[in-house]
Amino acid sequence: MQNDSNASPREQRAVEVFTRLFGERDESAPDPHPEFGRILRSVIFGEVFATGDLDDRTRELITVTALGTLQTLPQLKAHANAALNVGVTPVELQEAMYQLAPMIGFPRALNAIGVVSEVLTARGEQLPLPPQGTVTEADRHERGLAIQRELYGDEIADALAGLPGGFAEAVPAFLTDFTFGDFWTRGGLDVPMRELLALVTYAGLGLDRQLRPHVRGCVQAGHTVETVLAALVQAFPYIGFPAALNAIRIVQEYLEERGEESGGE
Repeated sequence: MQNDSNASPREQRAVEVFTRLFGERDESAPDPHPEFGRILRSVIFGEVFATGDLDDRTRELITVTALGTLQTLPQLKAHANAALNVGVTPVELQEAMYQLAPMIGFPRALNAIGVVSEVLTARGEQLPLPPQGTVTEADRHERGLAIQRELYGDEIADALAGLPGGFAEAVPAFLTDFTFGDFWTRGGLDVPMRELLALVTYAGLGLDRQLRPHVRGCVQAGHTVETVLAALVQAFPYIGFPAALNAIRIVQEYLEERGEESGGE
């Protein structure tokens, strides 16, 4: 397609973006599904990458998060390389996989971490990477709670207050200490980026109940609604359009609710 003077602007953009991410495509290589590949490249790299104001680094962090969430490991390997090619640092890439653990579980997070480790090693990075932890056993709860409250207040603890026995305290504490204390306090990625990537993970998992507070959390963390929508559009070729559309509708509901609140003031 590089030399195709009849290529549409969309196809030309697809070639430019693909080359930035992966290098020049070998069009002489055997391709049993050329039509499917042309559609894929034109949609993802010609259209999706042109929608919204996200840089290539953010787009690829979103992409590897979606692929790690869904355990599409061959594609994760390709996009881990692409992320590094456009300036994502090894630490940023690793942190994006680490923070999947509270949302998809340790086994699947380890699968994603393993793929990224293979990519980093093949590119000459020495593992383990520099440590990014910033908390101790003594302060992980307080540090995590401070981040959680800034984004969501006490809504989780309030919602679970009716659990019997010690579960009303234990379950919210797991969320605070594990998600926010152990991971969101780490270096490599800032809180706004972690929040945006978490939103993509919940969209990929189809967890509407978790998506609603995370839309608010993204805005509270400093993202515009346009950035949130651009992230979900970026994710849609990987998580599927229905899952992305469900998430986009939740953003629309958030906008409607915010408009009603503003109108009542």
